Amino acid sequence: MTIGQRLREARLRRELDIADAETYTKIRAKYLRALENDEFGMLPDRTLVKTFLRTYSDYLGLDAQLLIEEYRAQHEPRGTGDIPTFAPRSAREPRNRRSGPPIGPGGAFAIGIVLLLVLFAVLGLTGGDSKKKSSGTPAHSTQKQTAAERKAARDRKLRRARRQRQTRAAARGLTVRVVPAGPTYVCLDDGKGKVAFEGTIAAGRTFRARGGGRLRINLGRAGVRLTANGRRVPVPPSASGAGFAFSRTGKATPLPLGQRPCG
Repeated sequence: MTIGQRLREARLRRELDIADAETYTKIRAKYLRALENDEFGMLPDRTLVKTFLRTYSDYLGLDAQLLIEEYRAQHEPRGTGDIPTFAPRSAREPRNRRSGPPIGPGGAFAIGIVLLLVLFAVLGLTGGDSKKKSSGTPAHSTQKQTAAERKAARDRKLRRARRQRQTRAAARGLTVRVVPAGPTYVCLDDGKGKVAFEGTIAAGRTFRARGGGRLRINLGRAGVRLTANGRRVPVPPSASGAGFAFSRTGKATPLPLGQRPCG
């Protein structure tokens, strides 16, 4: 089975389409189709092929390193830089030869003095410029700028980590777990009205969305422990139970009584 066939089979096994994969991997659909059709030449370069292979394989739950090694073995040309050359010396680059009269000890000394003078002049000019710059910029302004840069870097890191968590959660699919304190009525649908489960549970139960979809839940009583993708979802006490809509990443949005499934 080729690399592309394995990618396509994994995507179809997870009941995903190219549009879903494009959304979560941020790779254009035409490049994903090229990977699945083993048309690696359609991508701009080999480095991008390996990068896209790694991202797409991780998203589909495949061994990315194994597919990349297979791509290297089958599609990357072997290097020819280790083949020795036996060209005669006349065809090789000629050796460096001195041109002009030899430089005596006095000439070398004079050249050294000139180089030292040039070096001192450059250092003097650079030092003067740095003093001017430092004297023209207040110290507290530099400190504020440095603190702002550190804060911006931390914010970027947090946003990147949040996007990565959301991407990994979407790739795994939505999982909702309900642990009731006693017999509790539960109804779930796919967010579009198609009921996936309706009944009364007395013990903990886990529900999964198919194909990376969404879920809505209607709980007959609020005395439950509710988690989405492993994260606790607070359930406020209420005589009318509780209802939530879950996104692909596990984000929970409370539902009023009239919008809950099986209501």
